[in-house]
Amino acid sequence: MSKKKQKHNSSIKQVLTQMVLDIFEKNGNIPQNYKQVSAALNVHDDEARKVILEILKDEAFAGVLKEISHGKFQLVELKTFVEGKVDLTNDGSAFIVTDDTDESDIYVAPRKLKNALNGDRVKVYVYAKSKGKRKEGEVIEIIKRAKTEFTGIVKLSERFAFFVPDDRKMMHDIFIPIADLNGAKNGIKAVAEITDWPPEAKNPIGRIKHILGEQGENDTEMNAILAEYGFPLSFPKEVEEESEAIPDVISEAEIARRRDFRNVLTMTIDPVDAKDFDDALSFRKLDNGNYEVGVHIADVAHYIVPDSALDKEAFDRGTSVYLVDRVIPMLPERLSNGLCSLRPKEDKLCFAAVFELDDNARVINEWYGKTVIHSDRRFAYEEVQEIIEAKEGEYSEEILTLNALAYKLRDAKFKNGAISFETTEVKFKLDEKGKPVGVYVKERKDAHKLIEDFMLLANRKVAEYVSKLGKGKNKYTFVYRAHDAPNPDSLGNFAQFAARFGYRINMKSDREIAKSLNFLMTDVEGKKEQNVLTHLAIRSMAKAIYTTKSSSHYGLAFDHYTHFTSPIRRYPDVMVHRLLFHYLNGGQSANAEHYEKLCSHSSAMEKKAADAERASVKYKQAEYLKDNVGSIFNGIISGVTEWGMYVEIIENKCEGMIRLRDIADDFYTLDEKNYAIIGQRKKKVYQLGDEVRIKVKNVDLAKKQIDFSLVQDR
Repeated sequence: MSKKKQKHNSSIKQVLTQMVLDIFEKNGNIPQNYKQVSAALNVHDDEARKVILEILKDEAFAGVLKEISHGKFQLVELKTFVEGKVDLTNDGSAFIVTDDTDESDIYVAPRKLKNALNGDRVKVYVYAKSKGKRKEGEVIEIIKRAKTEFTGIVKLSERFAFFVPDDRKMMHDIFIPIADLNGAKNGIKAVAEITDWPPEAKNPIGRIKHILGEQGENDTEMNAILAEYGFPLSFPKEVEEESEAIPDVISEAEIARRRDFRNVLTMTIDPVDAKDFDDALSFRKLDNGNYEVGVHIADVAHYIVPDSALDKEAFDRGTSVYLVDRVIPMLPERLSNGLCSLRPKEDKLCFAAVFELDDNARVINEWYGKTVIHSDRRFAYEEVQEIIEAKEGEYSEEILTLNALAYKLRDAKFKNGAISFETTEVKFKLDEKGKPVGVYVKERKDAHKLIEDFMLLANRKVAEYVSKLGKGKNKYTFVYRAHDAPNPDSLGNFAQFAARFGYRINMKSDREIAKSLNFLMTDVEGKKEQNVLTHLAIRSMAKAIYTTKSSSHYGLAFDHYTHFTSPIRRYPDVMVHRLLFHYLNGGQSANAEHYEKLCSHSSAMEKKAADAERASVKYKQAEYLKDNVGSIFNGIISGVTEWGMYVEIIENKCEGMIRLRDIADDFYTLDEKNYAIIGQRKKKVYQLGDEVRIKVKNVDLAKKQIDFSLVQDR
């Protein structure tokens, strides 16, 4: 028999085995013989019934079934079916995280994973639980692979090749037939795709899909990070062609359909190196003494037709990705940096939220609709900051008024219970080859906050406007940005830890919590423990997500909030524009179930983009410290685990690990409740936030890993 036919028969038998076991499960584990099982499966062919008898005997031999009387079988343990996601551990076993939040995770031993990989969605048999024991099970079906493409290194021999994945949770090397190397040489970094995994094979079979380049080269490593998190390295040809086919010229008919702001002072304020400008502010003083501030957002939805190749690609990506040295846009450059970018001295199409504000920044009137603008000036943040500080310069009167209004919007937000998380953002100075030659912390000043406050205003008011459409169960479907209140236990643990630094968190009400956290954030600014406390506070909070469910935003203390202001770089904003325009034109409520699925995908892609960004920072930190092996620095303990403690160097914010086995003066263990590592004999304590001296011991660029050793006090 050919190998192909053997493999086909093996697959059929595997499926039939599952169907046979299902019969016992569905019938309450009543003892049955092969004839009864065949009848239940509607199998009457003698040859097929023989195969079923063979399966019953094989499963009895394997210990899954037991023969309780001659020819009658029963499951050894009654099992139940559960679906969930594989969370692989370092030893190759896994926990299956189910959709039911009340259910505990199910442990699966390595031999019972059936080739399931980390993140895969699987179907699991759960064994009957013995008293006091954890739930255990085995994977019986892989419903959906989390990923089939991996970055890694090609290892070549004369007759075959293996591919060693970078992903530490991918425990299997991938076998690559010589014919599928796609020109890859030994030691090269590449992207491999799993094409097959026969049930009896230890390793999956794959092919080399892309060659990334030599290990250690900047472009190679940055592209490897993108590929690792599932972001494409280029746009498909049909997407590029579709974007190129969009006309440059704005027709007079299109302008006539819009509110014309081309004669109103309009400006953009962005980072000095920005290429896409998706928001602009228009400003004028009204005859009644109030101010009109327009928040004009690039009208991406005008250019992207639903279900077009452009639209599908933007949805799949979900977001632009911001790595240390580059931006991978959600849209092709012709749109992101050209047609949609609100460049100065050019007519541009926008979707706007226009507000009439009084001297106290209270909204007197609001208007939403399509506009055409002509930006008078493209400002960098630094230029606006100079004008704010010097109180003079081009458009200084307008900028100072906008800044004063922004302050009032900010004060109102904090009085209402918003929380101010000012995290330190680490930036690298790179040479022409992308190698880091310096590290600095990016400062957020009034110019940044001015833009942020007006964007928050637009996002909040758009969400409030749509939330009032319809009544009760007939509320209109919309895409909201939701942020739940923190878990009381997580917040309680953080409050206990903050108390060690002299900060008290009042837990009486949401408003008191916010007030306490804001005091902490202000007081801790510039202190050595700032990063540790800020990151711990953020970790105690719930994660913000996109959803159609109209819920509040805890961190901002807004009853309704959405993302309206960045459609060039976020797909949810495109959805918001489409829905808002539909409703402004008298459209009925959209399908909530459909939009909830789109929201779920958008939230997942946002998380992947954030993980990719963190990976690029980790790589550059490792690369920066590569030339500093043996150097001694002062650091702050930024994390504790059962195998070591993370330390962030105060001088450059690079983070590495001191492994507990490398601390020679005692045997140290984790005290999880107190965020501490404690010596068992001498009782010396190393606690989160403590200052320590470290030596850079080792740097592994491939793993983005930095190892420190503790410089012990004499």
